[in-house]
Amino acid sequence: MTDYFEVHERDGAARLGELRLDSPLRTPALADDVTRDAGSLWNAEREIPDADDSVLTVLPHRAYPAGTREEVIDAFAPDYPDLDGPTAAVITGDAPDAGGAADAPVDAYVLSNAQGVVGHASALVDAVIAVREAVPADTALYLSGVATPLNVATLAYAGVDLFDAKRARVKGSQGKYLTDEGERFLEDLDELPCSCPACQVSREEFDRAACEAHNVNALEAELRRVRRRVREGRLRDYVEGQARHEQWLTATMREFDQQYAYVEERAPVVRDTELAAATSDTIRRPEIQRFAERVTGRYRNRFRNPLVLVPCSARKPYSESQSHSQFHDAIQFRAHLASMTSPIGVVPQELELTYPAQHYDTVVTGRWSEDEKGFVAEVLRRYLERNEYPRVVAHVPEDGYRDICERVEERVDVPFEYTVEDHPTTTESIGNLMSTLDGELKYTKRERQHNTVRAIADYMLGDGAGDDLFDELNTRSRYPKLQVRDDEGELLATMVPTYGALAFTLAGARRWVESDAPTKTVEIDSFVPQGSVLAPGVVDAADDIRVGDEVVVEGPRAFAVGRAEMHGAEMRSSTRGVAVDVRHSEER
Repeated sequence: MTDYFEVHERDGAARLGELRLDSPLRTPALADDVTRDAGSLWNAEREIPDADDSVLTVLPHRAYPAGTREEVIDAFAPDYPDLDGPTAAVITGDAPDAGGAADAPVDAYVLSNAQGVVGHASALVDAVIAVREAVPADTALYLSGVATPLNVATLAYAGVDLFDAKRARVKGSQGKYLTDEGERFLEDLDELPCSCPACQVSREEFDRAACEAHNVNALEAELRRVRRRVREGRLRDYVEGQARHEQWLTATMREFDQQYAYVEERAPVVRDTELAAATSDTIRRPEIQRFAERVTGRYRNRFRNPLVLVPCSARKPYSESQSHSQFHDAIQFRAHLASMTSPIGVVPQELELTYPAQHYDTVVTGRWSEDEKGFVAEVLRRYLERNEYPRVVAHVPEDGYRDICERVEERVDVPFEYTVEDHPTTTESIGNLMSTLDGELKYTKRERQHNTVRAIADYMLGDGAGDDLFDELNTRSRYPKLQVRDDEGELLATMVPTYGALAFTLAGARRWVESDAPTKTVEIDSFVPQGSVLAPGVVDAADDIRVGDEVVVEGPRAFAVGRAEMHGAEMRSSTRGVAVDVRHSEER
């Protein structure tokens, strides 16, 4: 149980937190000046220090070399007293559950083998994930002696909260000048590229002591940049570029992408910030993979018309672009529209607002990489195998798009027709698209709106949820601010255009609970929430809850609905912080 550390904001595994000392420390941050070490028990017995709210006390500990067996760690396990002050325990990434450290009543954990794993991508990933999954979610993770301006963004992205400047100082004493791009020997610098206070001297006066000061300044500046990126929800965008400066950092980012269960659990389902698709690694982001999985595993096409595949547009949502306006004018509701795009994959028209479909911006060169083609082709294949169409009209240009369609055409049992001459918006191409759909019946505005509501419910809640939850419904207002009502006119949900999801009322939440649709439930203690549910009030929470999910809150005295501010496992293990932002509540 932690009393002195609280997470305020999350960006995947990265967090903005606060170490509640006499002078609070915003994390991720350097903790050199606020940490005291009670010492190692290997070379001497140590007394338990008195509690001190001004510092983080590292309790007496034993560190172990890599590969130490768990029974050895258990045999030499120290006692972990419950001090009335901020404390940290030393833990090993090889066996975080051994020795009782993971259950210690502390606020932070210091990774004992940090210097042995930083620099080795798979070892770092394994250690961080092992510790993070063993200890309470609302405790801080401290890596000592490893941080530099170059690697600290990636370490924070992995889920590390606290660092020190030891390595930066050592590098400075060795005459190594650190920047967010790497390090340089002082003798190789003709001029100082930084404008921090330590660098406000001539090159001749800049000695190793000044280099130490500069390195710490550069590290602190990078942490400020990291905190800002986390606050904006865009740390991954930054890391994709920052990690390119050193191979092991790029490998670390990619290794984390391979740990889908870990990163997906922590990735929010909605954001209102732009996702920058600037590198091929964007395809492996958990938000992208999740969207593809839900479109090919949850979404169900409810139109009986042919499918028209079109290229994406730079403007989001696609329907507001000039090119898509031309496509809609030609189609005239005689076909179901889906957009093909990298890095998203396939976007049915009902989900064009759903995160991240309207929130990404990609580099447009007209050339597709093989990774992009392979990913989009696989998504399209799975989409067509799940959904039945009488035919597919591929209104796509030659570059990349047609190659993808032809690959998929060979692997699915549905006929393809191609309608583009030179470019999708030429007069001839638009005419081809119109004539290809001659004889097809139009679907109604009512059908379009109802299918949109049900498709979003499928995406949010699970396969078949749209039909289970809205077997009968009525829509009011105009797209994209649809109101969903039952036959008696009671409001069940509203469509939120910012991130293309449904926000339920209490009546809608009750219908959700009573339906066969999978329910994301947070069980609370005996109180009626007003505004928010704090983590200490959570009794249980569904494993599949993610940050931003719509959730039902139930307790002996209350029924409520709102949005999750933690993932389910974090709600269960945390003792501080907001678990659910409650929208509506009532006393039972």
